[in-house]
Amino acid sequence: MTIIEWREEFKTGDPAVDHEHQQLIDDINGVYAGMGDGPPDDETMRRLGDLLAHITAHFALEEAVMREQLYDGYQPHKDDHEVLLDHISDIMDAYEAGVFMDRREEFGNGLRDWFAGHFGTLDARLQRVLGDH
Repeated sequence: MTIIEWREEFKTGDPAVDHEHQQLIDDINGVYAGMGDGPPDDETMRRLGDLLAHITAHFALEEAVMREQLYDGYQPHKDDHEVLLDHISDIMDAYEAGVFMDRREEFGNGLRDWFAGHFGTLDARLQRVLGDH
């Protein structure tokens, strides 16, 4: 099951960043599709943990570049990263508690909305500004 489809408006203008973002979306779709209707399983919890680690590492690199370049939009961008990390942590907690299936649509919509807003605005602006350096 796919919860996030890559869309043209997600593009930032940097092929490497766009590739990594596409990979993050593929990872999220893979984890989400692997969640069954039954009780939580160890493999899905491991995959969720791996996903959180991958996204955290991507954000840390992006934030390091922003700090290094004295990017004026650093704090709002970082704050938006924290929104997604919190959302994924909530997904992990709900899945582990066995209540994820009751909230599946809510989680999917939250992820889809975050990516649409973040990639198309904050990441696109970051790439435009850093491209000028």
